Amino acid sequence: MNSSMSGAEQLSAALSAMENEIVWDAEAAYAAAVELERQADALGDETLVVRARLCRICMEMRTGDLEGAARQLDDIHDWAVAHDDSNLQARTHLTWANIRRLSGDLAQCLEHSLSAVELLDESATPYMQVTHRTRLADALGLNGAIDAARARYRQAEELARELHQWELLTMLLNNWAYTEYSSGDFSRAQQVARRLQEHATTHGPELDPAALDTIGVIQIENGEYAEAVQTMRLCIARHAAGYSDDADDLAEYHLTLARAQRGLGAFDEAQAGLDASQALCVERKLHQVLVRVYQEQAELHAARGEYAEAFRMHKIFTDASDGLQSRQAEVQAQTRLALFERAEAREDAELFREQARRDPLTGLPNRRYIDEELPGLIATDPELTVAIVDLDHFKQINDRLSHDVGDQVLVQTARILESRLTAAAPDGFVARLGGEEFLLVLPRTSDAVAAVQLDDIRKAVSTYGWQEITGGLPVTASIGVAGMHDVRTRSQAAVLSVADRNLYTAKRAGRNRVVSG
Repeated sequence: MNSSMSGAEQLSAALSAMENEIVWDAEAAYAAAVELERQADALGDETLVVRARLCRICMEMRTGDLEGAARQLDDIHDWAVAHDDSNLQARTHLTWANIRRLSGDLAQCLEHSLSAVELLDESATPYMQVTHRTRLADALGLNGAIDAARARYRQAEELARELHQWELLTMLLNNWAYTEYSSGDFSRAQQVARRLQEHATTHGPELDPAALDTIGVIQIENGEYAEAVQTMRLCIARHAAGYSDDADDLAEYHLTLARAQRGLGAFDEAQAGLDASQALCVERKLHQVLVRVYQEQAELHAARGEYAEAFRMHKIFTDASDGLQSRQAEVQAQTRLALFERAEAREDAELFREQARRDPLTGLPNRRYIDEELPGLIATDPELTVAIVDLDHFKQINDRLSHDVGDQVLVQTARILESRLTAAAPDGFVARLGGEEFLLVLPRTSDAVAAVQLDDIRKAVSTYGWQEITGGLPVTASIGVAGMHDVRTRSQAAVLSVADRNLYTAKRAGRNRVVSG
């Protein structure tokens, strides 16, 4: 019995060391975690088994197996909730946050980072106190809330100094400098980077690859390309010597070195670095880094004078960036609302609520708003008419011109629809369904009257002066209409289904027309 307890205590101490130290060699730590999990299983101690398993999952994530790590986290979290283990819950959320960040889902990264901090209590270790707050600051910065990020970084820095967590302070200052750089404030980034270097000189140890990468990207922005190449070669050498952190590290380092080499005119070396970075991104599903690799590849082609290849790669970059950003934009406002309601003062709650119900591109109400408002109108207004508006051949605008031009067309279309609908049905609203589709809601308007008004709206779209935006490429719209007498059951799904069916008929009949009834 005493021997078993001694073994359990030793195993718990080994797990604590892994949980509360910066681990540089993720592969070695993975092997160690597997062994600790085996020992915990042999002891029959369920708590130690779960802790060891989470350590192993964290190392799997850091070595690039994001999907494998993600599949196992739910069971760990459920166990932690069932056993009221707040520390384990916090660690689980932090792991989720890292997986979401690496896969490009920044809004969910923020949500999990917030939960990881909220679950901290008096039993949390100094390492957790500093690390979890730093990661929340990182997530805020990634989501564009730079002022909130700075406040969290300051809190974490004060705590790190108070607890003498010097190695964590190095990590914190590095992350802070990179966040300032990413926000475009290069002056602040340089100031924090200097503090990072001064701290390393005073307290040690030598700067790790992540910190050197931060210094390198700031040097690039200052035009110090030769210095940046030296910094990044040292960075990659230290990474190869065993300094490794997250799954995206080496891909980031090769990308930064390639940018510095392009600045020096060393195009062949830059291409080799980009190829290495892209291979890692594809292997490890690093979507966010891969988007920036595409962007840098376009820049490199342009620097070589390969303008056709640069244009082609820029389109690939734009499509990848749009795909990544649209997913982030749709949930960012909702996540900021949750963050605000749970952690900040309440006086701006209505503002955040409104942001969550708005499409970030056009400013129109979004699907969340539709789901909140439309069912009540359907239930109470027998003369309600709704219409789905779809821009004709919109893909041609994106493909032949650019996604930026496509966005301009969507924004201007939203303005036309909103102004015309206000005149036709002041109590109604226009919302963006997604893509190039919009919903028009006309209360107390029969479908016969609505059809005439909607045809005027259709004409307003087609006759607008699109020349300045599209260079002569026409913009027209097809509209499908549904009234309450068109449906057997008064439900949102039924009404939208009829409108969508009529929209399809308008498309089949030649587009640029209104179909109702």
